[in-house]
Amino acid sequence: MFFLLFMCASTSSSFNKRSLSALSTPAAAMGDSTTLPTKSRRWSLEGMTALVTGGTRGIGHAVVEELAGFGASIHTCSRKEEELVDCLKKWQALGFRVTGTVCDLSVRDQREKLMAEAGSVFAGKLNILINNVGTNVRKPTNEYTSEEFSFIMGTNFESAFHMSQLAYPLLKASGLGNVVFISSVAGVVAINSGSIYAATKGAMNQITKNLACEWAKDNIRVNSVSPWYIKTSLVDNILANKEFLDNVVSRTPLERVGEPEEVSSLVAFLCLPAASYITGQIISVDGGMTVNGFYPK
Repeated sequence: MFFLLFMCASTSSSFNKRSLSALSTPAAAMGDSTTLPTKSRRWSLEGMTALVTGGTRGIGHAVVEELAGFGASIHTCSRKEEELVDCLKKWQALGFRVTGTVCDLSVRDQREKLMAEAGSVFAGKLNILINNVGTNVRKPTNEYTSEEFSFIMGTNFESAFHMSQLAYPLLKASGLGNVVFISSVAGVVAINSGSIYAATKGAMNQITKNLACEWAKDNIRVNSVSPWYIKTSLVDNILANKEFLDNVVSRTPLERVGEPEEVSSLVAFLCLPAASYITGQIISVDGGMTVNGFYPK
């Protein structure tokens, strides 16, 4: 195995997109999972391909390692080249089959270039799409600017919707497709995370149901995973506030915040052949928060 950095052209004048690869055996020669015993095949992603957006930190990072641990070959992306290079080196050392692209998913033409590159890496077929990229600006609803509205909607929902559109031909071509949206409990119940963020996650949960029904004929399953507070860089500064953290824990029956690996394990399960009859579901990973109406300790 070796590490390679090469340039890709970009139509964005403010951003030069680069492609970074931890190269190993080509996707077409990664082994045929049908040679495994039936039970082993149900619990393996060997021979499958995955695109995980935002895979260098937090939940996305955990998802890359979870899927790779089950045998999948993965392409991921990040806006930060140095961060991506470091992750690819780490994954290469672990023996994972991971390639990556530097790109900003809030920019439409960069999404198109990312999908084109993933299609090239995986010979025109994709088994798994994980729409993980997200952002937030927290403030009262009446204080949001139109720019902030567009930024949050574009990064969280528009990018996931567009990536799903772009991935559809590759997912269909694979004969066995899976889409998993990384949503939030903010799209299930009202929490103080900002109304625009909540709207993006609610929309994500609804499109999960629509696509699950629309794409079922093409053997593509679509599900959504909705975490509560998980220890990631997106919420580190918020959870550093002890009073806020105590409030979160007090509303959570398991009395703690979650770990990224507790989300990635569900994501991986939904992509496994063992989950082949599960589609159109919005599953909360929340320590019981969303079912905790009033249950005093």
